[in-house]
Amino acid sequence: QLQVVESGGGLVQPGGSLRLSCALSGGSVDGYAIGWFRQAPGKEREGVSCISRSGYDTNEADSVKGRFVTSKDGIKNIVYLQMNNLKPEDTAVYFCAAGPACSRDLGSVMVTFNNLGSWGQGTQVTVSS
Repeated sequence: QLQVVESGGGLVQPGGSLRLSCALSGGSVDGYAIGWFRQAPGKEREGVSCISRSGYDTNEADSVKGRFVTSKDGIKNIVYLQMNNLKPEDTAVYFCAAGPACSRDLGSVMVTFNNLGSWGQGTQVTVSS
């Protein structure tokens, strides 16, 4: 059974960086599209990024473009979300999920992954001075 575990969250000052990890067991990151999602207090969950099975294609939400980078390490079986120039509005619980495919519409990716994907428990990211 596929299991997904996020790690790397924490407290960081505005302008700082964090790298989140999404580790898979029971399956290979090369066999799934991996999406990153986040949910801030009092807000709905939203898509952050998605990386294709091949790892060659990624797409990010407009709110994080130019600041967040998604990559994968097929040997370690981990997908990373490198978050730079963090802002207080990036504060949220970050989830990763393994699913069938990415698309340009991260909202529809989230719907698909809700129905067909495997989700982790999330990791808290707090951006505050």
